[in-house]
Amino acid sequence: MISLLRYAKKYRLQMVIGPFFKFVEAVFELFLPLLMAKLIDNGINRGDTAYIYKMGGLMLAMSVIGLISVFICQYSASIASQGFGTELRNALMRKINTFSHKEIDQFGTATLITRATNDINQMQLALAMLIRLVIRAPFLSIGSLIMAIYVSPKLALVFAVLLPLFCLILYFIMTKTIPLYKIVQMKVDRLTQVVSENLSGVRVIRAFARSKKEKQRAEDVSDELAKSYIRVANLSALMTPATSLIMNAGILIILYVGGFQVNTGSLMQGEVLALINYIMQMLLALIIVANLVVIFTKSAASAARINEVLDTDVSVVENESPTYLTAIENQTAIQFENVSFKYAAASANALENIEFHLSKGQILGVTGPTGSGKSTLINLIPRFYDVTAGTLLINGTNVNEFDLQSLRRSIGYVPQNSSLFTGTIAENLRWGKADATEAELQMALEIAQSADFVASLKDGLNSPVFEGGKNFSGGQRQRLTIARALVSQPDILILDDSLSALDYQTDLNLRRALASRLRNTTVVIVSQRISSIQTADQILVLNDGKLANSGTHKQLLAESDIYRQIYDSQSETETDVKEVH
Repeated sequence: MISLLRYAKKYRLQMVIGPFFKFVEAVFELFLPLLMAKLIDNGINRGDTAYIYKMGGLMLAMSVIGLISVFICQYSASIASQGFGTELRNALMRKINTFSHKEIDQFGTATLITRATNDINQMQLALAMLIRLVIRAPFLSIGSLIMAIYVSPKLALVFAVLLPLFCLILYFIMTKTIPLYKIVQMKVDRLTQVVSENLSGVRVIRAFARSKKEKQRAEDVSDELAKSYIRVANLSALMTPATSLIMNAGILIILYVGGFQVNTGSLMQGEVLALINYIMQMLLALIIVANLVVIFTKSAASAARINEVLDTDVSVVENESPTYLTAIENQTAIQFENVSFKYAAASANALENIEFHLSKGQILGVTGPTGSGKSTLINLIPRFYDVTAGTLLINGTNVNEFDLQSLRRSIGYVPQNSSLFTGTIAENLRWGKADATEAELQMALEIAQSADFVASLKDGLNSPVFEGGKNFSGGQRQRLTIARALVSQPDILILDDSLSALDYQTDLNLRRALASRLRNTTVVIVSQRISSIQTADQILVLNDGKLANSGTHKQLLAESDIYRQIYDSQSETETDVKEVH
């Protein structure tokens, strides 16, 4: 946890001012019972009005100064804790943005969201409590005991008896609750994951009529979390009655014994009231200490989870002296030389000894059965993952030598899942090129076969895009994501099964537009649909992570059993559809 305080460096002044003024307030609070005792014994009991006004005025002044001190401390704590949280969250997001797909797979989206929200909120709370209470509570606990001894050494023995008893109860409750807080955090992660899956997959859930089952699954996870919270709350709830019991027992003892001492003249009435105030101060301060320990324990768990992300070594590392890719000038745009790849958690290679080369301006088709490694292969080109063995060359240079930003700016990537962002169509298209003109946007829409449907919208390019592009059909989303990739006029365009939602005619028109208007762009099309890749200059057929065959459409029909089977199955399907109609 201490290591994360480096993100609070900007707020060192507030972290000094806050505790200082809280200490001032605690000192005044500690002396108020003693002043009250003097006011009663030397003023009220003796009828000394001047002394009453004098002590009353002093107590009022101390209270006002204490109130101002509290305000300054609270203000400083707010600035420091919120600023610290912002700095830490920004650092965490910067780190996550450097992650390759390997690290994202390792952590999972749900837990990264929890760490960037709940865990950082917990750290903010810990820093606020550190500034506001970490000096005040221990000081009042110890100070109250010292002041009680000063007022009456004999009655202070009551404190010596009650303090160990309270600490014993406190220790019991904390040893039970602290492990439960760690379990609660794990279950919060689990609930976040389930809710995220349900919201993102709501259409699939409804399509398979699994709404009731998924609702039950979410309720089960939520119930487990609630049970854990209830267990923690029940144990924590013991603190209040236990404290009240000990405090009231102490007050009764002080009143009983103090009464005798008042009668004998060895103790004054005001001093008895002061002792009662000190025992209340001490026990309440100890409760705060207990809560601080719980908060800091939870924060330590959160800090460990945040540090785990911050300390993770990124698998895709920038070259110390990178080469900047400005344009594909080499005749060979992409070259795989005996490339193999294995996922971190896998025992076998996902790709093995893949070898091919693709010339500048050519179109490459990639097909094969489900799970054959098609998406894995194209994810290596922008360095979402690093190859395990072999060499991947772009423009004749090892892909590992490129500056990542320049490499990825040269590649237009369209993923399987058409992901659009909240905003307008124009804002989404300009992800590829921030300063793109309207003419450039229009050209990209025309190539992607989106110009007509965008023009038909009331606000055209300024039409709103809801979260994930849910206000558009699957085909419209695919075409918009293709247009987004085309705006930057990339040297390499990768379509990862990005034509699946298009009808055959739109698919054909799009491919013709790519071939005629992007002659210098090297295109890689991953598709299960043979019609989408049959005009490609070269087609790779993958099977179980290996390159089964490569060649043109005609060559593969003659030489590749796998390719022919895929082609025949799709031809039969088309024939069946025609016969039905």
